[in-house]
Amino acid sequence: MDKFEKKLNRRGFIQKGFVAGIGAGLGMPFLRMEAERVRPGRLGIGQKQETSVPEYRILGRTGLRVTTVGYGAMRTRDPAVIHRALDLGLNYIDTSRGYMDGYNEIVVGRVLKTRRQETAIATKITNLGDMNTIQQCIDSVDQSLRALQTDTIDVIQLHNLKSVDAIQNEMFMEALQRIKQSGKARFIGFTTHRNEEALLEAAIDMDFYDVILVKYNFKASERLGLLIRKAADAGIGIVAMKTQAGGYKDHRLGNVSPHQAALRWVLQNHGVATTIPSMTTYGHLEENIKAMGTRLGWSDRTILHRYGQAIDKRYCRMCDGCSGTCEHSVDVLEVNRSLMYMEGYEDPSLAWDTYRRIDNERRPDICTTCSQCTVHCVHNLDIRRSMLRANRIFG
Repeated sequence: MDKFEKKLNRRGFIQKGFVAGIGAGLGMPFLRMEAERVRPGRLGIGQKQETSVPEYRILGRTGLRVTTVGYGAMRTRDPAVIHRALDLGLNYIDTSRGYMDGYNEIVVGRVLKTRRQETAIATKITNLGDMNTIQQCIDSVDQSLRALQTDTIDVIQLHNLKSVDAIQNEMFMEALQRIKQSGKARFIGFTTHRNEEALLEAAIDMDFYDVILVKYNFKASERLGLLIRKAADAGIGIVAMKTQAGGYKDHRLGNVSPHQAALRWVLQNHGVATTIPSMTTYGHLEENIKAMGTRLGWSDRTILHRYGQAIDKRYCRMCDGCSGTCEHSVDVLEVNRSLMYMEGYEDPSLAWDTYRRIDNERRPDICTTCSQCTVHCVHNLDIRRSMLRANRIFG
């Protein structure tokens, strides 16, 4: 299929998707294109109307009208928190077949069962290394549909891609096309935690993916920000994750929270349509929604400067600059990501789950006997110290 044919198929599917959605009772408010602001959804008995008003952007060529702060459900076990998010007007939920070994989709499904028309839902095909056939990818989506208690997924994504070869994999591309054409998903995309600049450039040239979920926060390179805008201009819907740069607590910050400032920084890039900060409590939710419709100010920059100084020696940018420099092939980036989930997110379950996915021979066990670390971090992280700390925690 040549590029021109793909464009025709994409446009045709978008048109059919809108008509089918309306016909199936999925004519959701966020599909309206006008830049109006609407009041939040239902409120529980005794709850007061919030002062925060939802802010919307269009998710690229999908036409989905989404709130600039979405809901990252990755760590959420309580459906009540997601219900509250919808009450406050958020309308984009991100989950995955792989989160909590599939249980996270079940949690989200309990919400969608009664509130599907209020939200767009994005999920992911995970464990791609174990996928050898197109049918396996389709089976994964079928499992997601059952868990989410819906007939259609708004955005289906290939999860955690790391190379240009991965996003150009013909089997995965064909699987996504079939899933989209069957109506099981309306739009297709991928997610990436590393090598983001190269993957964004390639995706722009391919003109195949509708949505990209990309790691982006105030520690990101200027070039990544420019590529995000370029991708958005090309019609790709950009969703930002890891927006809080680890969410570490530090006594030097006192009672000052960097979370709203971090979201405002990301949203000043209008190439970003929405963000998916992880929220597990009402407090997280109440704080993050206040970033919608507000601008990054001087005090925000001051807070981020202080926060940046506090985390500089432990936060891995996942820039992939150290890839291949360890003579023992330790997967430094994934080990550091596991540490971030443990020490920043303070989520041992997620940290262990991430660490277990690292091949045994690429774990930092060897670091305890290695006489000289060959890995150099361009951001001056002490890699040997981080690897030894990980070995103590996870070893």
